[in-house]
Amino acid sequence: MGRPIRLWISSIGLAVSLGSAAIANAATQSTLTCEILVVGGGLSGVAAAEAGLLAGRTVCLTEITDWLGGQVSSQGTSALDEAGLQQTLQVYPQGYQRFRDRLRQFYGRENPGDCWVSQICFLPRDAAQLLEAQLREAEQRGQGKLHWLPNTVVKALNFDRDRRWIESVTAIQHRPAIGAPLNTLPLSAWIEDAYRPEDSALLQKNVLQLQPPAGQPQRWIVIEATETGELLPLADVPYRLGLDPRSPGNPSSPVTQPDSYCTQGFTYTFAMEQTPASYQPDRPPFYDRYAPYFSYELSRFANPDTLFTYRRIWAPQPRSPQLQPGRNVTIPQPGDWSMQNWTWGNDYRPGTAADNLILSAEQLRASGQLEPGGWLGGLRTETLQRGEEHALSFFYWLSQGNTDSQLGPNVKQPFPFYRLLQGIEQPMGTAHGLSKYPYIREGRRLIGRSSSTYPQGFSLVETDIARPDYADPIYQETLSPQDYEALRQRLAREAFLQGNAATDLPIVPRPRLFPDSVGITQYALDFHPCLTESPPEKPGNTERAGVRLPQGLAYPGQIPLRAMIPQRVDNLLVTGKAIAFSYSVAAAYRVHSFEWSAGVAAGTVADFVLQQQITPAELVDELPRQEPQLEALQRRLVNAGNPIAFPGTTLLDRNWLRP
Repeated sequence: MGRPIRLWISSIGLAVSLGSAAIANAATQSTLTCEILVVGGGLSGVAAAEAGLLAGRTVCLTEITDWLGGQVSSQGTSALDEAGLQQTLQVYPQGYQRFRDRLRQFYGRENPGDCWVSQICFLPRDAAQLLEAQLREAEQRGQGKLHWLPNTVVKALNFDRDRRWIESVTAIQHRPAIGAPLNTLPLSAWIEDAYRPEDSALLQKNVLQLQPPAGQPQRWIVIEATETGELLPLADVPYRLGLDPRSPGNPSSPVTQPDSYCTQGFTYTFAMEQTPASYQPDRPPFYDRYAPYFSYELSRFANPDTLFTYRRIWAPQPRSPQLQPGRNVTIPQPGDWSMQNWTWGNDYRPGTAADNLILSAEQLRASGQLEPGGWLGGLRTETLQRGEEHALSFFYWLSQGNTDSQLGPNVKQPFPFYRLLQGIEQPMGTAHGLSKYPYIREGRRLIGRSSSTYPQGFSLVETDIARPDYADPIYQETLSPQDYEALRQRLAREAFLQGNAATDLPIVPRPRLFPDSVGITQYALDFHPCLTESPPEKPGNTERAGVRLPQGLAYPGQIPLRAMIPQRVDNLLVTGKAIAFSYSVAAAYRVHSFEWSAGVAAGTVADFVLQQQITPAELVDELPRQEPQLEALQRRLVNAGNPIAFPGTTLLDRNWLRP
């Protein structure tokens, strides 16, 4: 694999609404054309780009870091989260399966990390290289053209007069200034700088105008694939953030009004090495602030070996023949590398207006980020910094700590045999040792277009996929009689029932099926709730009560196309964790295979609508009546090896209660 391509185009002039002074100070100004613009280089973005390239399209792909892959690379969560049914059936999108196969071929073994959380644990830096190779191969096979734009952020969307069509996108690409190489400083130190067009002491900038091919203003699609749903506020389309209010569709919600500040925790992952001799790391100056938070969480995890092998990402051969008790993995040995991603560890879980990470619509307006030229990424930089400090403190706790916030005294003992892997050539690719970007579990979530069956706008809701015991009295106690009856009617699915009392309605054990499904996913509802008080590391702080109520297994799920189509804007598609679903659905849909499935769907839809000269909304605007073009799109997905339903999961099947 060759070195990543960095695109620095010669200046050919640019006029954008950033302010004349800012443009005057920008180092270079350039224009680039493409048929499909994918904003965000995580797994959804890579999958969308691959689909476009295989179809022969010219694709621009932007990414804030210099690595492709998001979860598996720049966010460091390089242990594939996959559930039992999907693994057993091996029913994955074709590109995702290719990536899994590439990992095995690259390492020459099934599980290079010999971890127990996943079938495949690996190094983030290798994932980034393998994904770039996969895109270059798709470029050749499909005779498309890839403009890979690392270190690039979107600054503005430029619309037509009616604001229904994105005519161009203003982006800013950066490179290190002299003496300040990339990945030396943590994200919080440079993220706002990256969104400013003028050069700085840290970064040199190139302002890009991304636009459709010359003379074809209606011939391009923009795909939102960022980690936090950045384009949603920029496009001024309806979206949600945080906890949804309790309703028949989201009956387990702990709140009666929307709470945009309580999102799932974010995590700066890191890698550490087990050392042969005692190793004394430097004590972080901020350690005492964060130490009261950390815990093994559960007694069965209260062992250094258990936590280390959970997400061990590198286990050099030959291995010790001795297995870890209770686990089908070998015991750790010096030279092993482990990635850490732990709820009561490096998860950072703010949940109030004083410290939330992803700024709400009100906070964005108050900060001026929605004004022309004001966008700085939509995150609270101070909270990013606290998350970085928190993660570094967790490493020190693993090595030297002797407290446990959940299990009490005399549980955690120092284990001074860990070294934080810091350096550009190390697994995370950073001098500081933390992931380049935090692992984001939940961001802004689209509200799709309204219809007769979804008058408030389309969205996947808890009852579409969740498997809690909805016969539990708590639901009858917390919901109004009308809402409880509506809940039971929802759970009866498509069963024909008339005149029954709510308590007599059967609960049909399967998820909702969607006629516009364009992908699949399977994972448990896995919550990492925000904490009650600010700051999250406050001694004695607790998780927000009730958020975990529906925690547990979920049915195999589908990805409806309607969840990817925003209101008002006709050439914008939304993929990844920003599609239209509730916070409960996000807890199950945020994993690796989902991101790929949603991404390949978005890329395929983009090519299809360009070919048919229609908008994405025209594929679903007649539902529930038959949509011939939608059916043609679905056949294209399936014929390309991208399933839109799990085998044996139809209206007539009753054996949905599988792992």
